[in-house]
Amino acid sequence: MLEVKQVSKLYENQRGVQSVDFSMSRGEIVGFLGPNGAGKTTTMRMITGYLNPTHGSILIDGLSMAEHPKKARQKIGYLPETPPLYPEMSVIAYLRFIADLRGIPAKEQKNRIDEVIERLGLEGRERQVIRSLSKGYKQRIGLAQAILHNPDLLILDEPTSGLDPKQIIEIRQLIRELGENHTVLLSTHILPEINALCNRVLIINQGKIVLDGQPDQLANSMGDTFEVSLEVKGPRERILAELRSMPEVSGVRELAAEAAGAEGLTDAEATTADADNANEADRVPAAAAETQGAVKVLVTAADRTDIREALFYRMAEKRYPILGMKKESLSLEDIFLKLTTNESLEGSSDGGAGNASASGAKDKEVTPDA
Repeated sequence: MLEVKQVSKLYENQRGVQSVDFSMSRGEIVGFLGPNGAGKTTTMRMITGYLNPTHGSILIDGLSMAEHPKKARQKIGYLPETPPLYPEMSVIAYLRFIADLRGIPAKEQKNRIDEVIERLGLEGRERQVIRSLSKGYKQRIGLAQAILHNPDLLILDEPTSGLDPKQIIEIRQLIRELGENHTVLLSTHILPEINALCNRVLIINQGKIVLDGQPDQLANSMGDTFEVSLEVKGPRERILAELRSMPEVSGVRELAAEAAGAEGLTDAEATTADADNANEADRVPAAAAETQGAVKVLVTAADRTDIREALFYRMAEKRYPILGMKKESLSLEDIFLKLTTNESLEGSSDGGAGNASASGAKDKEVTPDA
């Protein structure tokens, strides 16, 4: 449905976007992430035809934006971050105006306008002047103009900005429904929204795509360790000693609040603390060592292999019941920070992301006034 082929936008003495290359199929909802100034807005404006790329090509359903701009734009619905509204017009007058601009036949306009009004919860507001509406309702009207002509491709820039929680849920459900028959490119700063809506995510940083993948697979591709949070019932020191003695395990860190000094330590300090705790059994009374409480730990594999089965059998062999076991993975927030800043995440490296850039610079994006 959408093909962006080696697209660059260059400005004199300023960076725009460089060799952006990706495609989207019909029915995909793709999240588009990046820090301020990374090139999101520039890329979206080029896709919609508001800007011409310096290099590369953009195809909308096989139509070149450069060669057939009018036909290509007819297949696109665009909601910019600031909705393109005329505040002195009423809601119904504005939607009729947009219907005329979009070339919707007069005999179809009423049904189409009624449909989007109902779909976006604008009933009872048709005669109201737009300037008198709340920001949430203005956002709904902006989305209404984007879908009024039933486009194949929707470009949505911060579509839930300014909405209350109930409205956010409704708009997200609408986007899911639209994604069943349309292609949706969704820019947002609300990272949980990506997990809630998108089946794919693109991250752009300093004008380049640094990640392209499915949200549920990103953690595995980005992580350089395999970690398991484990809760085991039994004597603390003995459990810790057993875990540390396993050849499959490279590190054990207590997660319980009572773990002495464990909270807030750096990796180096935690490693030292682990070494101290490993000898603690020699210093505590035998009665205390036999306390049958629950021990919560974070276990790191010696390599990236799954160690859950080995942990299960070792604890079962020693007759220490496992009360909980969960594979830990990077959150989308962690991945975003890892790719767009210089700060290394705890327990992670900057590798594993292919062409990932880890620069923290946030260059100012220079685009013409829209």
